[in-house]
Amino acid sequence: MKGTRWLIVLIVIVIAIGALFVGKYNTLVEMEEKVNSSWAQVENQLKRRADLIPNLVETVKGYASHEEEVLTQIAEARSSFNKANTPNEYAEANAELERALTNLYAVVENYPELKANQNFSDLQYELAGTENRIATERMRYNESVEEFNKTIRRFPTNIIAGMFGFESKQYFEIDEQDMEVPEVNF
Repeated sequence: MKGTRWLIVLIVIVIAIGALFVGKYNTLVEMEEKVNSSWAQVENQLKRRADLIPNLVETVKGYASHEEEVLTQIAEARSSFNKANTPNEYAEANAELERALTNLYAVVENYPELKANQNFSDLQYELAGTENRIATERMRYNESVEEFNKTIRRFPTNIIAGMFGFESKQYFEIDEQDMEVPEVNF
């Protein structure tokens, strides 16, 4: 009789630990999927911007055909962006693309008739909206990465995370040059 009680207590303890283990594992899976989903949204908005840029460049080409260097910079930056796979690679490509776009806008300032062009204005408006979406999705991605990374570092979840190979995710960070406010002269 006494041995049966200990066996029942042991079984209850094993079931409780098993339930805790399964619950923590499922939480990690859900959080990892949220990070993946958030990253997909960042990629989606970055792709949208990359798709808008050729139209913007073609519009500028019609007015500023001798500004080949700036247009080449944009093409190269877009190409590196399309080759990116990780958050760090995207961040580097994003910085390069933003610098190229800044140069493009500097060229645009020299062509008042281009600034007045409706097609160019529409594309600029679309691009500005996309930039806002990128910032929002980047923020959401970084928030989900922060939550995931905190969770896999906490005890006892860190044990389960280690057992199943859950690793810290990378933040989508900007580089130091992107922190500088660009100077715009009209």
